[in-house]
Amino acid sequence: MQQLIIGALMAILAATSAMAQDADKMFRLAVPDILADSGLMKYMLPRFSLKTATRVALVDAGAAADATFGDTGTVAFEGLGQVWRLEVSTDADAQRFADWLQSDAGRSAVGGFMADGVAVFSTEVTEKRIVAPMRFDGDAARGAVLSLQHCGRCHVVGAVNRMKAIGSTPSFAVLRTLSNWRDRFMGFYALNPHPAFTQVAEVTLPFDQSYPSPITPVEITLDELEDILAFVAAVSPADLGAPIQSQ
Repeated sequence: MQQLIIGALMAILAATSAMAQDADKMFRLAVPDILADSGLMKYMLPRFSLKTATRVALVDAGAAADATFGDTGTVAFEGLGQVWRLEVSTDADAQRFADWLQSDAGRSAVGGFMADGVAVFSTEVTEKRIVAPMRFDGDAARGAVLSLQHCGRCHVVGAVNRMKAIGSTPSFAVLRTLSNWRDRFMGFYALNPHPAFTQVAEVTLPFDQSYPSPITPVEITLDELEDILAFVAAVSPADLGAPIQSQ
């Protein structure tokens, strides 16, 4: 008998919890004025509410909300000159809205909104990424000395050894014309023929005793490599002229 009572109570609690969840089918959505004035919310939100039986209470940007349109969170759509993102709390209804917005139905609702016959928003978002130029914090002056000392026996590093390098080896100025020159210099010790005679402290393995370096080894540290990179970054790329065109 006691088990039956406990079972009945648990069933009542479960039903009460489900009713409470159903009764809560609403969340607060913060929308900036420019987005609210566009009319998108009036067009889109009724479609979400009809699909999920969830009410959306719009609040001003900055007010307490369960979800917020702005410049943080997951990318939602693009329009009015910017990319709009949706930041969502742990509220289940707000998360349901975020999922709907990424679904085919949500994307269709966004793309279907028009003003004067023209689509205002698009879910095909192309974000512009600003790539910061890579900076090397080494000592360029010291790097010039190290470049001549370690690399000058093969490469022309500048006017200082223009006639004292190997003619078949590209100069630093020519290497600077390559789009991946940074990668080449940063990992030069792994590019042939350098592994046969280069040792970078705490990076490369010692030479196999059965295959010693064929020439006096180049022995540098990562700090010295940073100095060389700072020097190379300041080298002007060679003017190789216009590309050869065949007829």
